[in-house]
Amino acid sequence: MAAGMGSRYGSLKQMDGVGPNGEAIIDYSVYDAIRAGFGKVVFVIRHSFAAEFAEVFNAERFGNKIEVVYVYQELDYLPEGFELPADRVKPWGTNHAVMMAADVINEPFAVINADDFYGRDSYAVIGNYLSQLEGSEGKYCMVGYEVCKTLSENGTVSRGVCTVDAEGNLTSMVERTKIERVNGTIVFHDNGDDEPLAENTPVSMNLFGFTPDYFRHSKAYFTEFLKANIDNLKSEFFIPLMVNKVITDGTATMRVLSTTSNWFGVTYKEDKPQLMAKIEELIADGVYPRNLWE
Repeated sequence: MAAGMGSRYGSLKQMDGVGPNGEAIIDYSVYDAIRAGFGKVVFVIRHSFAAEFAEVFNAERFGNKIEVVYVYQELDYLPEGFELPADRVKPWGTNHAVMMAADVINEPFAVINADDFYGRDSYAVIGNYLSQLEGSEGKYCMVGYEVCKTLSENGTVSRGVCTVDAEGNLTSMVERTKIERVNGTIVFHDNGDDEPLAENTPVSMNLFGFTPDYFRHSKAYFTEFLKANIDNLKSEFFIPLMVNKVITDGTATMRVLSTTSNWFGVTYKEDKPQLMAKIEELIADGVYPRNLWE
């Protein structure tokens, strides 16, 4: 998912260089996906920067080692019978973005944010799980990270806070939009109050795995969502909303996968030097070559 313009970051951070040769986070994500066995990358972008994006992130850049497809998320891409409210400027959310790929994906697939660095093992873990699901329906997965390993020192972050049962399946996910460490304790701000979170609370970083039936369920529920929220200019059709729906009604299960990888991100510009230093450490440890695509 690369349609967001990075309002808090201040620029189109999906294209910002963080590696020693100007590699973007996307480069490392695609590199890890290729060696985990993925054969296609679908970029969800917007028409306003499509030409610039496609000029940089194309099959040739990735050594023609993976198929590259572009799809587009726009505000007026709505089901028949709905019209875009005149004052709507906010995107419809992450699950709306996923739905844009319905016509080009026919196999088990992973969903990622273009501006999150998930790590090599995360792709290996989710790739291995998805490789066993060909022809299956309703067996979804996600990679969970401990919330303490996903914070920024430069401001609040948004995370899907997860509850997991004894079998390792997700039972609920709640989007918390303002999480930070305050006086040594991790809290989220809800209705003006600080609610604590345990350090090892599992959270979603939008690294999900689905089978193609997810598109069918999303289309149906998006219609219900719009009937109730079309006039709410700030409403968003988040992935956690859709995931909670299919889990609650028994349509699907979602296995929460563990990973040895650390998550890194650039929610704010001030996060970039820390990410670049981490990449240098990974290069020194032999996880990535210094020249990624040579």
